[in-house]
Amino acid sequence: MTAPRRLLLVNGPNLNLLGTREPAVYGTATLADVEAITRDAAQQRGFEVRAVQSNHEGVLIDAIHDARDDCAGIVINPGGLTHTSVVLRDALSGVGLPVAEVHISDVRAREPFRHHSYVADVALVHVVGEGVAGYAAAVARLVDVITGQADG
Repeated sequence: MTAPRRLLLVNGPNLNLLGTREPAVYGTATLADVEAITRDAAQQRGFEVRAVQSNHEGVLIDAIHDARDDCAGIVINPGGLTHTSVVLRDALSGVGLPVAEVHISDVRAREPFRHHSYVADVALVHVVGEGVAGYAAAVARLVDVITGQADG
């Protein structure tokens, strides 16, 4: 059986407001732009993308669980759940898929409460502070891990 050639793109709470929410921090690209950037980067590497965004933690966890069936990896920007959600971390760990964690802003240079990520220890790829272009970088690095071209 061949491995699936699909990635799950997960965007957490408030990322639906991209383009209008704090443009000085997050830029003016919209969630639709992020999804297009991610799909284009994946397509260039022979992968497709299923995208989900929700302001509800359980919806994100269900999508992560469902990814076990037909995805080769997960690209996630957990938003504020990065710093608060053990259950999101456990869902990512539990499905056993390689994970890329993305943050548009440099969370390490922001408020101290943003410095800790519950996702960091389960993610093989970390892209922080590269703006929305970071999604394409995360896809490239994650696909390299999935295809054995880089260590995870």
